[in-house]
Amino acid sequence: MEKFKSWWRIWWIMPLLLFLCLTSCKDNNENSNSAPPFDSSQPVVVTDFLPKEGGIGQRLVIYGKNFGNDLSLIRVYIGGKEAKVIGVEGESLYCLVPGKAIKGNIEVWVGKGDNPVVAEAGELFRYERKMVVSTVAGYKTDRDDQGWKDGKFKDPDPNKMAAGFRNSGWLKFDPVNPKNLWMVCDGNDGLYLINFQDSTITKRQGGFDRPRAIDFTIDGQYMLVAEDRGGEDDRNVIRVDRAQNFVNKDIITRYRQCNTVAVHPVNGEMYFNSYEKGQFFRYDLNKYFSTGLGPKDYVSLFFVHDPEWEYRIIIHPTGNYAYVVIVNKHYILRVDYNWEKQQFNQPYVVCGTIRQAGYEDGVGTGTHLDQPYQGVFVKNTEYEAAGKSDIYDFYFTDKFNHAIRKLTPEGAVTTFAGRGSSSINPNPYGYIDGDLREEARFDRPTGIAYNESEGAFYIADDENRRLRKIALEETDEE
Repeated sequence: MEKFKSWWRIWWIMPLLLFLCLTSCKDNNENSNSAPPFDSSQPVVVTDFLPKEGGIGQRLVIYGKNFGNDLSLIRVYIGGKEAKVIGVEGESLYCLVPGKAIKGNIEVWVGKGDNPVVAEAGELFRYERKMVVSTVAGYKTDRDDQGWKDGKFKDPDPNKMAAGFRNSGWLKFDPVNPKNLWMVCDGNDGLYLINFQDSTITKRQGGFDRPRAIDFTIDGQYMLVAEDRGGEDDRNVIRVDRAQNFVNKDIITRYRQCNTVAVHPVNGEMYFNSYEKGQFFRYDLNKYFSTGLGPKDYVSLFFVHDPEWEYRIIIHPTGNYAYVVIVNKHYILRVDYNWEKQQFNQPYVVCGTIRQAGYEDGVGTGTHLDQPYQGVFVKNTEYEAAGKSDIYDFYFTDKFNHAIRKLTPEGAVTTFAGRGSSSINPNPYGYIDGDLREEARFDRPTGIAYNESEGAFYIADDENRRLRKIALEETDEE
């Protein structure tokens, strides 16, 4: 059956290639016979279309009669949504399937004014919803001076939204209230709440100094914020309390240049780092809450590599291991958890090449990254059905590759979203919503969070100043 499906997908492309070839030949040969023009006294007929199924952005060839040869006279609607018509050649036309074309009925309108000749296909196009990139909130002015402000996702002005996100952002869903997404940004002093219950963005408190990452204690009652400050006795991990509506600040640990904080999901101890020498620290949060452990009572487990290694720690949901995402040196390490000692072992490289920025999918050190920033573990139901020991993939933002990439438990890296729309220009960056790989573009994405119940990723898109979303395409009824 799978071989048949593969053959079908290849077979239907042949008439499309022929169509494009004929059109190209006509454009390059002034003596070629062109298709007859549209005749308004005759009916327009749709006889067939290929392929029979697909989603947004699908290339579609429609066959029939009396389509004419003038693109300006032709409109195509699929499921009531207008499609982009690319070319026409008398008895065939080529278009792109629009989004949300759920109903699947195909109509071809030919003619001028309000009285075109309309033809409808005798069968429905089977529309398939697929994962797409969209925009949740944010906007960017020509001068990039929109700034931050509290408000609704959508502004009464259709060209504006509530806030212009700025700087490298970190995202974390609230474990107690999954409708709340928290955000901090390097270079901004605020802790921001993105509330999907009422579609608002609010600054809950300021006064931070380079907040770089956030995590929660196992019970979800405390949020931990990592600050990147310069002094040896500067605060570096701060606690804010749910009981106080996350507006207080209590210092947990002190040291310089902290880029990350992560809590072990089973045993509850806290891990953080220092950019100074690449130190990887362990702090016993359980003792902190029970006996009042001091702000310097942490242990350095190892040095990641050399001084000035900026990195993030993201722990696997089982607690069996963590990924150490090395931002400024372009690779990802793995550290396995020692359950007996209740701490992580020495790190080893999983993917990317140390100090070598680049873009290449592949396996292990055969891959290239360019400032990977934040990642999330996402359950793969196929792994679960197959009885695999590790059922999670790791999706991460690759900032200067302008992409969202996926790392499998076996160390294979692929590009999940971004770098599309190559027909517009060769740049891999930009601001375009749509199909994950064919159309969508990001510009230095940093933060990423995943809502499992919704099956949706949320992306802090730095240079676009927006919050983006990757999810199954919505319908008009949703």
